[in-house]
Amino acid sequence: MTFDDYQLDDDVFDEMFLSDGTPRDHSRALHELLCQLSPQELATIQERVTRSFSNEGITFTVYGDDEAEERIIPIDSVPRILSNAEWQTIEAGLTQRIKALNHFLEDVYGESRSKELYGEPAIVHDGVIPVDMVRGCPQYRVAMQGFSAPYGTWVAICGTDIVRTQDGFAVLEDNLRVPSGVSYMLANREAVKKSFRRLYRMSRVREIEDYGQVLQTTLRELAPHSQTDPTIVLLTPGVYNSAFYEHIFLAREIGAELVEGRDLLVNNGYVYMRTTAGLRRVDVVYRRVDDDFIDPLAFRPDSLLGVPGLLHAYKLGNVSLVNAPGTGVADDKSTYAYVPDMIRYYLHEEPILANVETYLCRRPEDLEYTLDNLQDLVVKRVGESGGYGMIIGPHATPEEREEYAQQVRADPAGFIAQPVLALSRAPCFIDGRFESRHVDLRPFVLHGRETRIVPGAFCRVALRRGSLVVNSSQGGGGKDIWVVEA
Repeated sequence: MTFDDYQLDDDVFDEMFLSDGTPRDHSRALHELLCQLSPQELATIQERVTRSFSNEGITFTVYGDDEAEERIIPIDSVPRILSNAEWQTIEAGLTQRIKALNHFLEDVYGESRSKELYGEPAIVHDGVIPVDMVRGCPQYRVAMQGFSAPYGTWVAICGTDIVRTQDGFAVLEDNLRVPSGVSYMLANREAVKKSFRRLYRMSRVREIEDYGQVLQTTLRELAPHSQTDPTIVLLTPGVYNSAFYEHIFLAREIGAELVEGRDLLVNNGYVYMRTTAGLRRVDVVYRRVDDDFIDPLAFRPDSLLGVPGLLHAYKLGNVSLVNAPGTGVADDKSTYAYVPDMIRYYLHEEPILANVETYLCRRPEDLEYTLDNLQDLVVKRVGESGGYGMIIGPHATPEEREEYAQQVRADPAGFIAQPVLALSRAPCFIDGRFESRHVDLRPFVLHGRETRIVPGAFCRVALRRGSLVVNSSQGGGGKDIWVVEA
């Protein structure tokens, strides 16, 4: 199989090839193997990888206007290769970033000298971030005010989306509330590794299979009262949630009970799980339920998914919630623009990973620029995720742009704009040949008493030709990422 028809573009970084078509050093072994395989052999590998996802029931749910549809996530069999040096840059940047974000959340919610003197967080008083970006954020939780998270860990699990352009790696988004996708990272590895066993061993690929143990260690570190053998549960909204497969998978990986809100109760400030043998005390709740629904006494009173009194037990220090409620104030798409400033402010360091240039439509000058250049920008709603609520200007019709502009004018604070990025591309085996497709990666950062990151990520792929949208709900798929020692 050859790469004779493979598309290279001087303006787009290719993950396998240099601009002259020469394989990058760390991709040479993979390139040589792919060239030795016939189209039939590659088709067999791709079919085997796809079948493994189907057999395991690895699914996600897409919500339409009328109904929800369960789908098998598409997976490409050709791994994306990163050198160990590239990974070390990513790892250092993510470690720096989660430290700053946890500092920010403690500053926002916790008691401090600044609040005693000025009534506002230090970062607001010092003019680094406007107060309305904090108190006006839809994800700001008044109920968390005055609370300090154990060990300063508001965010214990973070999935950060990273892109690469010709200028290098940059963070596209931080997912701090209920990040998902780690099960796909692990399932991708299991499926692809089986098909390239010899190459995998020769390449000395760094392992990620211990993610479950690393996550369990992090959760145990956060248990209250220094419990040596804490009871951990994973709180799920139930079978109709789009990520329910992942909830089952992770509960098994960390040895936790998978529970719904009705399985838990709070008594005298402690959380208990109903079991056939009676009530059992719970120490750590790894929640996959959004803030609004976790406790009807503190947030939405109509929620049937949460546990009455859960927030009270957390604030008493009798149970740990991972992640803490209120973390969304730090991953709002508007707040994202200030993370480099947070790193400088709290850590006195320069950011290792860049941010994507971002225009906040709440600023009159940024709003004017966005409306004048809508045909060249990606515009997003600050509270949406999964590729929803956004427009890619060059790919939209004049009518679609004008309709979207009206929404932006009506609620400028609800939107941000960014340039259309030339995301890096990687080879995919599609319709019997190699084609380049845009990719990103989502590593998973674990932060307890220290920061841990397994050397891998969920690599998302825009499988539709010409598309820049990698979200599975919008036609994207997945790849395995190999971090090699080269």
